[in-house]
Amino acid sequence: MDTSTFPFDNTFAQLPERFYARLAPTPVSSPRLVRLNDALARQLSLDPAQLTCASGIEVFAGNVVPEHADPLAMAYAGFQFGSWVPQLGDGRAILLGELIDCDGQRRDVQLKGAGPTPFSRMGDGRAGLGPVLREYIVSEAMAALGIPTTRSLAAVLTGEQVIRENNLPGAVLTRVASSHIRVGPFQYFAARRDTEALALLADHVIQRHYPDLTSVDEPYLALLGAVIERQAALVAQWQLIGFIHGVMNTDNMSIAGETIDYGPCAFMDTYHPETVYSSIDHRGRYAYQNQPPIAHWNLAGLAQALLPLLSENEDEAVEKATAAINTFPECFKASYTAGLGRKLGLSTVDVGDEVLGSDLLERMARNKADFTLTFRYLSALSQTQNDADKPVRALFEDPDGFDQWAVLWRRRLAHDGVADSERQDQMRKANPLYIPRNHLVEAAIRAAEDSDDLAPFNHLVTVLASPYQQQPGADAYAEPPAPEQVVHQTFCGT
Repeated sequence: MDTSTFPFDNTFAQLPERFYARLAPTPVSSPRLVRLNDALARQLSLDPAQLTCASGIEVFAGNVVPEHADPLAMAYAGFQFGSWVPQLGDGRAILLGELIDCDGQRRDVQLKGAGPTPFSRMGDGRAGLGPVLREYIVSEAMAALGIPTTRSLAAVLTGEQVIRENNLPGAVLTRVASSHIRVGPFQYFAARRDTEALALLADHVIQRHYPDLTSVDEPYLALLGAVIERQAALVAQWQLIGFIHGVMNTDNMSIAGETIDYGPCAFMDTYHPETVYSSIDHRGRYAYQNQPPIAHWNLAGLAQALLPLLSENEDEAVEKATAAINTFPECFKASYTAGLGRKLGLSTVDVGDEVLGSDLLERMARNKADFTLTFRYLSALSQTQNDADKPVRALFEDPDGFDQWAVLWRRRLAHDGVADSERQDQMRKANPLYIPRNHLVEAAIRAAEDSDDLAPFNHLVTVLASPYQQQPGADAYAEPPAPEQVVHQTFCGT
């Protein structure tokens, strides 16, 4: 393959060199393609046939740097589990460059697991096959669910082992994002009192992600407000789908409003607001119910970093930043409430809708009901109780708990006056049948790592590409885990 067929057009690399470290990926011994995302390749104006040939795989492994690439590792800082770390940066990821996709959107192409960088902090800069498969599965599932996310273009085996608790097959993920800029770089330069770099970074972000703000009176304050709105909407979508990120550090929060860094992430099976899966989240800081307030806290960190750009008067800057940050709860509530209304099949807004939704969730938690299937089965019900109620009732330890709520819900539907068939169709579009269930993800990883069997991984990715449509022969992908299949912990993989 002619590596000039990657038409990179790089802008981040034009920023001053204190923003990153330039270096090439570290080559590997025997790369082998695990999977190429053909549809995403075509969206990036790349030819899948060329990418799957030997020279294409060499690029994905980091053995060959495309002609117009400008590989670098980004510098940033961040709060990890609430503790300040003044220098983090891309410790195992290297940005190859930027492509313009078929829609004219600029997209980063990054290799994750591409070897050590100056930010690796004694790490090997590599990734195991399991974490690479997890990110591929979950990020592509999130895209199919309609949630802003980084994407997975390709996964390759390296032919080498990585040493973690055990020796694991090494792999590299090719990740695509609107950009990989996070809250962390702003905190990095703010901590160094580098106001010039802050302004350059903010200008770059505005031009790339928020071009409508270039002509407003206070573009940096407007940037803060725009990021707050995107993050509030994103986290609301996480809550509505039962997704738990697992490591919501400030260096894992994208300025573009995309879900990024799929480490110990998971989707809830049995609903409970205190659910935690991450093996490193010992105190539940990033539990499901804590994701909105943690996002708020992280954004306050962004606001603090931007203070020198908001006003030369510190008190005035703080006042402006505080007013902006205080909009987060209402932004989140508006997105979440509207989304919950769609999940419940409500076409209008009523003052009691929020109570109706929270009442259902409380009953689900008490009765250990499956989050995804409760809403999906609800989508099949009519305004009259009948046999169609049986599947959703069976999810509750005490079915009477659902029955009592359903009386109120049906009364609310009658007030809406929408025909059952129309409402059911809309509810199915808001409530997926298939999610990346933890036991299925784990089974796919185990088959790949232990037996070099990629069939479970490929089947799972295929099913999750159409999460809202019932698929023949895919019943097992919708079922909750049996007791012996329950996954209690997920792992970061670094």
